[in-house]
Amino acid sequence: MGVLGELLELVLPQVCAGCGASPGLLCTGCFGALTCPARPAWPSPVPPGLPAPWAVAAYGGTVRAMIVAYKESGRTALAHPLGTALARSVLAASARAPGPPSGFEVPVLVPVPSARAATRARGHDPALRLATEAARLLPGAHCVDALVQARGVADQAGLTAAARLANLAGALAVRRAGLRGIKVIVVDDVITTGASLVEAARVLRAADAHVLGAAVIAATPRRARAPRDQGNQRRTSE
Repeated sequence: MGVLGELLELVLPQVCAGCGASPGLLCTGCFGALTCPARPAWPSPVPPGLPAPWAVAAYGGTVRAMIVAYKESGRTALAHPLGTALARSVLAASARAPGPPSGFEVPVLVPVPSARAATRARGHDPALRLATEAARLLPGAHCVDALVQARGVADQAGLTAAARLANLAGALAVRRAGLRGIKVIVVDDVITTGASLVEAARVLRAADAHVLGAAVIAATPRRARAPRDQGNQRRTSE
């Protein structure tokens, strides 16, 4: 759907990917849903090893429709508004990372990779494209395609939080060297249970990268309070 979707976008009349009622890529109201300030997006329960996650929107309604249209319906032009929202989450995750203040620094963005079959079916890797767009919008930032699916996993739909963690454990691997000491933000489109972000953070930490946090566009509305140690760390860094 990648190249085909882009061609269809050029030749077919478009309606808003969020509400489906207005002409164009996004109407003003649906675009506005992506412009909220980033906020903590802890799932409930909070899985061990989850880097502090940030999101700009709840995953539902028009925001869900936009993300689904981008990922599954070939509307790749949405990479710009969605990538802009992701960049806002990256900035928040970078600025509020735990640890002693050392001056603001935009870290490397590392996307959670899609399964190979999904990438082939879609014609592109949605998270990689969004991370690349977000990095383009942040001076000094860049995206590194550092992770790869190491084994197949079951469909996550319908799985409990614990089952998702078990399903993804050991599913990712580092595809490139040179991550030691690099400050990274793990990025994805949506956080539900946090299992994908946990697995990505695990392999990056094993490669001696310094994972500052996680950034997504939207979070499934099942928020929890931040873990006590994370909250204390953030207050120390302010």
